[in-house]
Amino acid sequence: MKKPLLVLLAVMFLLGACTKTTPTPESTPTEVIPTALPTPIVEVSSKYAEVDEVVRTYLAAWKAEHYADLYNMLSQETRNNLTEEAFEQRHRNAYDAMTLKAMEIDQLSSIVSPGVSAQVALKIKYATNLFGNLERDSLMDMVFESDGWKVKWNDGMLMNELKDGNTLYVDYQVPGRGNIYDSKGYALVSQNEAVSLGVVPGRIDAETEGEMLSLLSTLTGYDSDNIKAMYENANPDWYIAIGDVSAEEAQKYSGQLNSFGGIVVDSFKARYYVDNGLAPHAVGYVQPIFAEDLEYYKRLGYRGDEKIGKSGLELWGERYLAGEHGATLYVKDPAGKTVTMLAQKESAPANSITTTLDARLQYLLQNSMGEFRGAMVVMERDTGRILAIVSNPPFNPNIFEPTNENSSDLTRVFNDPAKPLLNRATQGVYPLGSVFKPITMAAALQTGVFQKDSSYYCGSDWTELEGWRLYDWTWQHDMPPSGNLTLQEGLMRSCNPWFWHIGKVLWDDGYTTSIYDEAKGFGLGERTGIEIAEDAGNLPEPQAVTDNVQLAIGQSQLQASPIQVVRYIAAIGNGGTLFKPTLVEKIVPVDGTTPIYTFTPTPNGTLPVTEENLNSIQQAMVWVVADKDGTAIDVTRTMNINIAGKTGTAENPLGDSHAWFGGYTWLNDPNRPDIAIAVVLENAGEGSQMAAPLFRRAVELYFNNYNISGYLMPWEDRPYHLYQPETTTE
Repeated sequence: MKKPLLVLLAVMFLLGACTKTTPTPESTPTEVIPTALPTPIVEVSSKYAEVDEVVRTYLAAWKAEHYADLYNMLSQETRNNLTEEAFEQRHRNAYDAMTLKAMEIDQLSSIVSPGVSAQVALKIKYATNLFGNLERDSLMDMVFESDGWKVKWNDGMLMNELKDGNTLYVDYQVPGRGNIYDSKGYALVSQNEAVSLGVVPGRIDAETEGEMLSLLSTLTGYDSDNIKAMYENANPDWYIAIGDVSAEEAQKYSGQLNSFGGIVVDSFKARYYVDNGLAPHAVGYVQPIFAEDLEYYKRLGYRGDEKIGKSGLELWGERYLAGEHGATLYVKDPAGKTVTMLAQKESAPANSITTTLDARLQYLLQNSMGEFRGAMVVMERDTGRILAIVSNPPFNPNIFEPTNENSSDLTRVFNDPAKPLLNRATQGVYPLGSVFKPITMAAALQTGVFQKDSSYYCGSDWTELEGWRLYDWTWQHDMPPSGNLTLQEGLMRSCNPWFWHIGKVLWDDGYTTSIYDEAKGFGLGERTGIEIAEDAGNLPEPQAVTDNVQLAIGQSQLQASPIQVVRYIAAIGNGGTLFKPTLVEKIVPVDGTTPIYTFTPTPNGTLPVTEENLNSIQQAMVWVVADKDGTAIDVTRTMNINIAGKTGTAENPLGDSHAWFGGYTWLNDPNRPDIAIAVVLENAGEGSQMAAPLFRRAVELYFNNYNISGYLMPWEDRPYHLYQPETTTE
């Protein structure tokens, strides 16, 4: 009986166990889901998310070309076989060859073996400067290491064609560089054969030295005395660079050149700047591409051995003057054999630039500045065309050509304390002195506090500001005070007390920013927009009455450039329009077809002055040059051309005053556009005595077809010839 009972109990136990594990419909949601299954699903999802995050980080660094970040994300095996420098260089070599501009990289899909490896499909779109868009599919292999997912990099990730050690190779087609012309078609710059001229003092024959100097003067345009000064203190065996001429010109005088033992002649072929550089600061110069800039130009499609614009219009017009480079992109195997051609771009001819410059006027004015540092700008009053732009001292842009024997002079130019490479016409900024006073007069009239016939006694000194005693220029020259003057007469006489008075009264009446605001409206404190490099200067807002008093006579912390001054002087003369100054008349393909650009005048501001008040300023500026009491009358009295102007003598804390003159013509001749002129001579003293004569010369040359030089400059003994004091021997 016991055995059957045990069997029955065992069967019932088993049946009971089966009943307990059979789910009912009500218990299914909570009891049939195994508790162990969610953990693997969560783990797999995390691995996928981690891969995607690493991929996103890598692609962002890739597009930004942050190679150090990329290298840190590589697998240990990859880094063992590839240095960071080599890794970076392989990317750069490929991008330089394809002239990369930008890239887009999209992740298409991923296959992940959790905790082991992954493979990511990518779509890469390279936007290039020469070859358009290059699109490639790529695979990124990844491996899981102790510190996370890493990239197993190979060259094929950049482009499938680069697997197995293949590289990109480019065959370039480089068009010839375009020329730069003056407004009449005279070539200022061209690709040409040239000859450098120099002397070795110890080889000069004293008996024929005068003839030698005359020949060099004829060829270079330099004065004989100036040429002699270049070498007279040099060691006998030194080579002294004199200048450069075209090979064609040198050939005409080859017999004479060979007859003088002291002259050294050497030929070179390069970009040649005529007359040792006409308007060299504006035209600029070219140089080989510097090592630090090579990649930038490679990406643009340059081969790398071209000469590129480094300053002036050569720099501004690089994209026109260089033309469009052509190239063919190949894949080559490690042995240098071409595997395939990937892309091709045809070259396009360069363009030439025709400037607004008048070469003859430019040449004569460059030879009129003497040894003074300074600048001069001649601009069409009603258009903004720059006819001449002089910065002194000049430099010879041909010395930047390495194959030119005279390139040895480059070290001297760079080290010259006179800074001949500084374009004082656009980058030189100075206090303006009294050439600023038309702006102060405009503020006085616009506020209504003063009228054109308001009267003030112009004494020798000024004491309206407590604790200050300032002196007029008449006192400094031992002249009697100017006496009672209207506001217009105050400008004519350039009476400092009158304008100090304006500065104080306007401040006291609450017009604390009126002069500052007017100056802003006249374009000071901002760049003019001319094509070449310029300095915006400094126009500080007055913080105290003393600042306003000094600003009223163009002092305080005010600084402005000649290009800014000529622009507002022109605006005064043309009725109030500030024109954007320009050096570019047109841009034309070298085959002479239709210009791709032609200049049209561009107004970029209007003087904040009513017509009535502007007329009052114009009239006073005419009196400056025409009235017997005008500050410039001693220089301008003999001129029979309608002119207006303003003298300026700007105090300089670092030395003698700077001499200024700004003026314009008003002939309204349809065949000869009116001009505006600004002149500054550093540390030269009185504007009426030193700068005004240069204004007179420019006007006389321009309106008399270069036949009248406008008398002598104070530093000349004949036109364009620096005064040389006679030496006596006992």
